[in-house]
Amino acid sequence: MKKNVVWMLFILTIVASLLVTACGAPAAEEPMEEPAAEEPMAEEPAAEEPAEEAVVEEPAADLVELIVWADDTRSPVINDLAASVAEEYGVSLVVQEMAFGDIRDQLAVAGPAGEGPDIIIGAHDWLGQLVANGLVAPLDMGAKEADFLPAAVTAFSYEGTLYGLPYGTENVAFLCNPDLVETTPATWDDVTALAETLEAESDGAVTAWTIQTRDPYHYFPLMTAYGGYVFGLTDAGYDPADVGLDSEGAIAAATWMSDMAAAGHLEPDVDYDVMHALFNNSEVACIGTGPWALPMIRESGVNYVVSAYPEGPAGVAKPFMGVQGFMVSAFSENQLLAQTVLLEIFATEDFMQALFDADPRPSAYMSVRDAISDPDIAAFAAAGQEAYPMPAIPEMSSVWEAWTNAEELVITQQLTPEEAFSDAAEQVRTLIAE
Repeated sequence: MKKNVVWMLFILTIVASLLVTACGAPAAEEPMEEPAAEEPMAEEPAAEEPAEEAVVEEPAADLVELIVWADDTRSPVINDLAASVAEEYGVSLVVQEMAFGDIRDQLAVAGPAGEGPDIIIGAHDWLGQLVANGLVAPLDMGAKEADFLPAAVTAFSYEGTLYGLPYGTENVAFLCNPDLVETTPATWDDVTALAETLEAESDGAVTAWTIQTRDPYHYFPLMTAYGGYVFGLTDAGYDPADVGLDSEGAIAAATWMSDMAAAGHLEPDVDYDVMHALFNNSEVACIGTGPWALPMIRESGVNYVVSAYPEGPAGVAKPFMGVQGFMVSAFSENQLLAQTVLLEIFATEDFMQALFDADPRPSAYMSVRDAISDPDIAAFAAAGQEAYPMPAIPEMSSVWEAWTNAEELVITQQLTPEEAFSDAAEQVRTLIAE
């Protein structure tokens, strides 16, 4: 134990020096001062108890507590790790289970009050809110960065600073029923041709493709295949001043979708459940969905193949990539220790493999990602090879409603593609300016 504690202190010293070099001395010293001043004070009552003070205080000082907030899927994996971490490193990982969707908002309440966690699990697209409110601390991965998917590291970077250790990625892919179509359509023009063929052969009972009427997340790969975008992407990240919903490519993609609807190949009023029911009942040949839908699709017994989205005039279709990972609370009194735990314990193949086994999504850890044995999950990973990280900038919250309405107005033929998406772009620009 003593050797491990000494080792941990040595690691902390190295990490501290790295942070000083990367971020400047003031940023590195601030988290170090609080534990040094406050941690011993928290232990003083225990030290004053008679008779046992010499026996009890030393192990209490050795075992430093780190609180981790995680959901019910990841909590068991971290709990399984806790005993060995306590024994080998003198760190007590206390896992507090919380619904994934509640973690961000609860951190904003508990963190400033000094009652929050040291480490949270979260999504990269929370960063806009978390960083703006000073809720998470920067992270320096050092040489460990080479072990991770570059796009996942980029996703957890905000304005050039890394804030999270990624562990899993997700993106949508194009699923087709090989009983209805021998070869997955290579282009969106092939999708149109397939719709004409299937509808003629089935007297309108089967069509080629459908999409949720109000879900631009699944529509985005089609838009990128035509050269459309939401925000311009620069080396520094997404540029909120460059709104692309009314770009030439975005209008071209909407025009293709409008033509499909006008020809009767695309029905309105389709939601997630309807889309999957049509696919599972072999009434539509292809849909776009994510790995979260695999259990339901497999249970239905429908035949399927997971592929990349069809290409368009601009080339490869690029879906959004969502990344989940671990972040250190800016209010933690043990920030350096928390970051060391992330880099030395969490950023390992065994731990990343355990997370994958608990919830099979393409791993952000390259050795685990490359060793995926499930062909469907591997196909989702391949479909997201050139995915764009979901914009984490606060301005993205101004996009969804206008973009969703534009998609619906085109599918229902209420507005032309140019009218619908030009209006949406202006709404977004106005909201951002306000």
